[in-house]
Amino acid sequence: MTLVWILLALLLVAGGLSYRGWAKARHRDRLLASPLTDEQRAIVMKLVPMVRRLPAELRPALEGRINRFLDQVTFHGYGGVEIDDGLRLSVAAQACLLVVNSPDWFETLRTVLVYPSAFDTRRPRHDGELVHENGAHAAGESWARGPVVLSWDHALRGGLDPDDGHNVVMHEFAHQLDSLTGQANGVPLLRKGQRFDNWERAMLDAYEGHVRRVEAGHATLIDPYGATNHQEFFAEATVTFFEKPAAFRREEPALYAELATLFALDPAEWA
Repeated sequence: MTLVWILLALLLVAGGLSYRGWAKARHRDRLLASPLTDEQRAIVMKLVPMVRRLPAELRPALEGRINRFLDQVTFHGYGGVEIDDGLRLSVAAQACLLVVNSPDWFETLRTVLVYPSAFDTRRPRHDGELVHENGAHAAGESWARGPVVLSWDHALRGGLDPDDGHNVVMHEFAHQLDSLTGQANGVPLLRKGQRFDNWERAMLDAYEGHVRRVEAGHATLIDPYGATNHQEFFAEATVTFFEKPAAFRREEPALYAELATLFALDPAEWA
């Protein structure tokens, strides 16, 4: 009799877990299929004009991912930052452009912390866990399993200007994607059929050339901060891929092709 009760208990637990998984997947799918309201869409178009370039067939996917992001992530403001719809939609839209046509997702991210401007990062460091930006004061940080920390001043300006090659939100969320392998090292989860040797060759050739140009004091298409290490180069190359795609494709065709495969996007062809 005891064995029967144990088996029944195990079945109930398994059934409960199965139901929770089904309900979670159903909730996710409902969010992904939900459009933004007209008011939300207007805010996104105003604060993140890059979205206007996105092919029409991808816009419903972006809106669904924005809804999923906002359902999953809690924002906390510091230093007087007010967390309103404009801030939440701006950050979510910029982040979700990276995964608009990709199976990847920010699975472990639950929190975004927002400061009014560049913030102090002078605290104990945890090697392999935290990506620091620009020494003691930073516009953004990305922890391997969250949170992401942002300067709202920089995040807002990055979204409003889609052509300047600077976008702290895309930079930090590129780190989040890079970290899905377990560590941020410039080698994110590659797409099915995407060969590591091709990725490595394209990344290392472009990185080494970038470092040489930075050290020689030459102007660079990719932000000079990308010369810091491989993970920072991947983050800055991602920003350039979205913000200066035509020039990037001309200057680094092999790396552009690898990023186009990774993100399943070709922004150099967007109107």
